[in-house]
Amino acid sequence: MSGPRGDAAGQGRPPWAPWLAGARLLVLGAVALTVVGLAGHAAGGVWLTTTVGPTAYLLLAHPEHEASQLRSSLLGHAAATACGLGCLAAFGLWDHPSVVELHRDSLPQIGAQALAVGLTLLLLTVCHAHHPPAAATALLIASGIARPGPPLYGMLIGLAVVIALAAVLARVPGAHPDRAKSRTADGS
Repeated sequence: MSGPRGDAAGQGRPPWAPWLAGARLLVLGAVALTVVGLAGHAAGGVWLTTTVGPTAYLLLAHPEHEASQLRSSLLGHAAATACGLGCLAAFGLWDHPSVVELHRDSLPQIGAQALAVGLTLLLLTVCHAHHPPAAATALLIASGIARPGPPLYGMLIGLAVVIALAAVLARVPGAHPDRAKSRTADGS
């Protein structure tokens, strides 16, 4: 017998289970991003960036997945930061206006962004530290949006806060009916 989506994963789950899991993620995600945003605001910076949201989702929705492990998160964003900064320097873009300021990509920015993401993917594979949101970190840096200085520091602090906070919030009960079901089946 298959579940509501036609797969076996939904077997034995009440039809409202996805709503409960989704509501939990709504609350936990909103709490995590509110904390990051308010802390950044209090510090006088911007800590909520486009890489923080996907990182929060992955860590809260799939805490047992390899990509959500602390090691993968930290190594992923560290590798992306190094690759983004390295590509900014290699392409002579350290002080170049961001794509937002230019309203388009320059050819060197396109090269830097593509290489930064490619190198990040290479390092994540070699290090066995798969964390997809790290590619966004590389792109934000290489595009100049999270350039060296306050934008970069804010992004990195926001990531650190959401990674630490998600480690705690992911333990809040009720969001992972499959995990609870598998623990019961395993006897753990």
